[in-house]
Amino acid sequence: MSVRADDPHLLVVDDDERLRALLQRYLGSNGYRVTAASGAEEARHLMKGIAFDPLSLAVTMPGESGLDLTRSVRTGSQIPILMLTARGDPTDRIAGLELGADDYLPKPFEPRELLLRVGSLLRRAAPPEQPAGGPVRMGDAMFDPEGARLTKGGKPVKLTGAEAALLQLFAAHAGRPFSRTDLCKRLGVSLERSIDVQVTRLRRKIEEDPKLPLYLQTVRGVGYVLVPDRNG
Repeated sequence: MSVRADDPHLLVVDDDERLRALLQRYLGSNGYRVTAASGAEEARHLMKGIAFDPLSLAVTMPGESGLDLTRSVRTGSQIPILMLTARGDPTDRIAGLELGADDYLPKPFEPRELLLRVGSLLRRAAPPEQPAGGPVRMGDAMFDPEGARLTKGGKPVKLTGAEAALLQLFAAHAGRPFSRTDLCKRLGVSLERSIDVQVTRLRRKIEEDPKLPLYLQTVRGVGYVLVPDRNG
């Protein structure tokens, strides 16, 4: 299976070189982009430049342990964390969960089980998709998908056909991230750059500060998502 740029990106942190290589091959052949680190220091360096989806951490590693890294990551991130623990050691499993890990898998494990657990973590971490129907409010802006009408502060805002089509798609799937590739396919657009242009224009019409968008957000490593105000 070929891996695409919008596939989930997993960071595997383990000092066992053989296991890292095995997981890279197996997860990579099952629809994941996989980056591996031999320890906490290398993992920190990678996380500074890459937005990973889930983390898979070994508990026991030279230097900083997986438990220490979990504690540190949880001070500023809610990224899903799967701990890989030694079989028969409930202390490590309990400690990992108390520090903020989302799940654990004892070693040795079946690769298929790891795949299922990673998929479960991603589903639980995904923002709930809001059902389509009715106007969508974004601060002072209001969009009526049925009529493709946008107002801001009660005044009509003109939309091009391309902008209206893009906003209708986002409104119908509020809370769901879309990759540029997917948006191009759904809207019949040939260039991904044109999606970026339309998003920039919509932000100017919706956001209070287009450079710091609250509603039409960028999802690092994925694309874009519409996060409207909650009803009520």
